[in-house]
Amino acid sequence: MKVRDVLGISARRQRQATRAMQVLMIMFVGIGIERGSTGVVVNGLVALGVTFLPAALEREYDLPMDAGLTLWISTAVFLHAFGVVGVPGLVESFYNETSPIPFYDHLTHALSSSVVAAVGYTVARAVDEHTDAVYLPPRFMFVFILVFVAAFGVFWEVIEFAIGGAAATLGSGRVLTQYGLEDTILDLVFDLVGAVIVATWGTAHLTDVVGAVTERLDGRRGTR
Repeated sequence: MKVRDVLGISARRQRQATRAMQVLMIMFVGIGIERGSTGVVVNGLVALGVTFLPAALEREYDLPMDAGLTLWISTAVFLHAFGVVGVPGLVESFYNETSPIPFYDHLTHALSSSVVAAVGYTVARAVDEHTDAVYLPPRFMFVFILVFVAAFGVFWEVIEFAIGGAAATLGSGRVLTQYGLEDTILDLVFDLVGAVIVATWGTAHLTDVVGAVTERLDGRRGTR
């Protein structure tokens, strides 16, 4: 059973929630322009763009990106963008050391990593079902998702370090922020939390997408 079925949230309400977050992200970009903050503007624009990705995937590749999956992805990028912009007049950012929610960064990492894990799960399952040359037992799939997310998490932390160093060298505003080794380790731990969630409940939410990707792979093989 899917989480949204347990909570009783209709597809219409889910779409409305996604639209509301898109409107707020447009406002975030405006706040960033008003502040003269490159980081807020870039994070807001990227997050807003990601919210339109599910519709593009459904239109271009016939992937069944239902309202729940779209809301899942949109919530992940919205909370990140919200953490960067904060609450004007009250909280400068939820990512700095004075944030009223000190673990906010780790929560957004867990949610974002769950989206990354979902991508890895979908591709691996589709390849597994597409060809007899690949067989991924359930236990291996669980481990694969953890390793996949851990690798991506390390890659992301390296990007944060690199961008932070470049920003310091150029004297420009920060787009991504690093707070040291302890923060990095905690980020990676929460990345794995998101991975475990998808590894445990991915089948309930991603079966339709896996089937669509498998069909596309089968179609490509059939045209050769």
